[in-house]
Amino acid sequence: MYLEHFGLQEAPFSITPDTSFVCATQSHQEALNTLLVALQCGEGFLKVAGEVGTGKTLLCRRLLRSLQDGWVTAYLPNPCLDPDTLLLALAEELGLSDVADLDQYHLMRRINMALLNFAKGRKKVLLCIDEAQAIPLPTLEVLRLVSNLETEKRKLLQIVLFGQPELDAHLSDPSVRQLRQRITFHHRLRGLARNEVEIYLAHRMRVAGYRGDSLFTDRAVRGIYRASKGTPRLVNILAHKALLAVFGEGRQTVKFRHVRRAAADTEGARSVWW
Repeated sequence: MYLEHFGLQEAPFSITPDTSFVCATQSHQEALNTLLVALQCGEGFLKVAGEVGTGKTLLCRRLLRSLQDGWVTAYLPNPCLDPDTLLLALAEELGLSDVADLDQYHLMRRINMALLNFAKGRKKVLLCIDEAQAIPLPTLEVLRLVSNLETEKRKLLQIVLFGQPELDAHLSDPSVRQLRQRITFHHRLRGLARNEVEIYLAHRMRVAGYRGDSLFTDRAVRGIYRASKGTPRLVNILAHKALLAVFGEGRQTVKFRHVRRAAADTEGARSVWW
């Protein structure tokens, strides 16, 4: 609605994860570096936890894009599946055909053979699971069994779990204690720091095509930080609504009052007063 008014080529604050808008904040870069190092070491299970809106899906996509040749990747965005269905989804992600009518035993055999063939071709296989806090406990046990597949030298399948903090409570169940012990690397995503919010806003505006001076006053930036508590998704929502308010007035500068109005209209944002 306001693209032409602000000289933008696309919406700068969409909440859809888009790697073209990636701003390398400290927490995200630390998480990505940790994952890349752990994967190169051949670790079987890795875990990234973070509150809603901290960018776990975006981090997952960054990880998949960062891998060089020699990797085969599988991605499950909705793991709330029974064990057989998860194995079927993994088989399809690995490019296996004619597996729909197989039982669990034969599915595991087909997956094992595929992983062995990838290993013979000097390829590593990575499975990324988003929203991992939703995985049923029996399905977690099947994941552990799949992760048992290995040669004498290394694991045939590496798994990264991305989930909300509830994932930690989920993994504390005694029935999956063997899996929990195999998680060798983990990282907790944090929100943006105060000094990162201004950089984040400017970066997204620049990627969207804006070339002028900052549209956000210092007080507006502080207001966005306080209202969002540094959560990137809330920062996007507040910035978008504040720009809409400025556009509605026919102005060019986001002030604190615009942010305060946006915060009052946003679920999960804190009210801000000066």
